[in-house]
Amino acid sequence: MSEQNFDKVIAMIDSMVVELKTEQKDDADKLEYCKTELDLADDKKKGLERSVEDLEKAIAKAKEMIATLSDEIAALTQGIVDLDKSVVEATENRKEENEDYKALMAADTAAKDLLVFAKNRLNKFYNPDLYVAPPKRELSAGDRIYENFGGELTTAAPGGIANTGIAVLAQVVGHDQSSVAPPPPPATWGAYSKKSEESTGVIGMIDLLIKDLDKEMTEATAEEKDGQSDYEIMMKESAEKRVADSKSLSDKQAAKADTEKALADATAEKKDTVGELFATLKYIQSLHTECDWLMKYFEVRKTARTGEIDSLVKAKAVLSGADYSLLQMNSRGFLHRLA
Repeated sequence: MSEQNFDKVIAMIDSMVVELKTEQKDDADKLEYCKTELDLADDKKKGLERSVEDLEKAIAKAKEMIATLSDEIAALTQGIVDLDKSVVEATENRKEENEDYKALMAADTAAKDLLVFAKNRLNKFYNPDLYVAPPKRELSAGDRIYENFGGELTTAAPGGIANTGIAVLAQVVGHDQSSVAPPPPPATWGAYSKKSEESTGVIGMIDLLIKDLDKEMTEATAEEKDGQSDYEIMMKESAEKRVADSKSLSDKQAAKADTEKALADATAEKKDTVGELFATLKYIQSLHTECDWLMKYFEVRKTARTGEIDSLVKAKAVLSGADYSLLQMNSRGFLHRLA
């Protein structure tokens, strides 16, 4: 083989070495790319999986919170309804109690007035010193002039119950009969021997009746005062509770609305995150399809190329400085490799 042919072979060897080195660099670059992309994709996958897990927890918590708030809102709403109902009932009861109190006081006052009148009449008969005469009628200017000129003024009878001037004796259903004025003395009253004994018996009984009426009215007044005080306290506390419950209801309704919005946002975010996770998994699968073979056989290919480059370098050295006879001995196998 001529020297010119050696130059061509050496040029071919140099070209093959460059090509092998280029392939090795491409493999190395591709390997680095695969490792980097797989690491990044795996990190992204793990991050997305954590996000999905966190969103699922947030969704579950939001649903639980909404259920709790719904129960609390229902309870507060019913509580306000019940409170309003109790206020109405308490007001109606207080009105009835007050009406009963006024009726009792009117009845007892009328009965007492009648008893006092009867006692005064009895004193007129039995104890004149204790009798209290009715107040004199105040005359008008015209009446005085009429009377001064000899006219006689007449006064109409008091009227009312037994001409006492007491118009009506109110009665309460079921009221103790002790509050009713005693009947007039019997016709046989004169049979008693002593006025003092007669006076003490009848007037003493009237005094006991008046005392009972005073006690009943005092107790009724105290009960009315306590009832009114309790009612006013109840109204004040009910009003305060209604304000507090209404505010709490409004706050919980607002919290529920915010939680429902957070739930909707978390659900939408989870959907997007799951979609991104699926896309990432698909990308990782494509990387494995693209890179697994290279990553598995990279060292084998590198070792093979290194061996080929070493053989080509040695062959070039032989062609550059060896004698023709040595080249002839190896030409068959070497030239076959070049081919």
